[in-house]
Amino acid sequence: MIINSTELQNNFGKYLMLAAQEDIVITRNGTEIAKLTSVKDTSAAISPVISEQVHEKESDYFTDGKKATLEEFLLLHQETEERYEYIDGEIYLLSSPRTAHQIALTELFVIFYNFFQGKKCTPMIAPYDIELKRSAESLNIVQPDLMIICDLEEKLNKNDYYKGVPSLVAEVLSNGTRRKDMIKKLDLYMSCGVQEYWIVNPDNKEVTVYLFEDQNISTYSTYKNNEAAQSFIFEGLHAGIQRIFRM
Repeated sequence: MIINSTELQNNFGKYLMLAAQEDIVITRNGTEIAKLTSVKDTSAAISPVISEQVHEKESDYFTDGKKATLEEFLLLHQETEERYEYIDGEIYLLSSPRTAHQIALTELFVIFYNFFQGKKCTPMIAPYDIELKRSAESLNIVQPDLMIICDLEEKLNKNDYYKGVPSLVAEVLSNGTRRKDMIKKLDLYMSCGVQEYWIVNPDNKEVTVYLFEDQNISTYSTYKNNEAAQSFIFEGLHAGIQRIFRM
């Protein structure tokens, strides 16, 4: 079967399943650039993969905001080692972060970890799937950079997966996630029961903390320079801006 790259992007789930039966050649501007084929592992299970050609990357086929059903996303989630999120029926690739991103995340996690020692709430760090529902029919799956979970034991299922809503979520911005984190994720977290959202921006070395109440922004504060970001819901939890952005 021969299809163009646009058709693959719009119907990836369908062609992923068809690739188990026959090879699918992908073209761009009439030129063959890649092949979607299948390989058998040692257990004889068929796993479709993309064979890269002509300097094409797998991520080209999973561009941010690609529409997909939940079933298509779950299939992709199982069949690849790449990290993806599923927000409002769209798939988003989580690319490898920069050094400044990782340093800010590490510093913030250490601060949170030390603060919550001996307390009920537990800091968790990505990759860790969080399922959020706007409604009974609208399931979203995200991997926040950092989160504070206060009902971990109560909301673990029999397979050791957390099925609750974190009290606090923090996202460290990058060029590829800025719009999603500041708009889509802010709205998602606000609508699904997260109480507090920290947006950490390594580019301008600022942290903005949002307090959500009744599915709306109750208040927010932005911290920079020699200030310390303060939590609204955890008294005494603060993080120095210069420490977070030491690079």
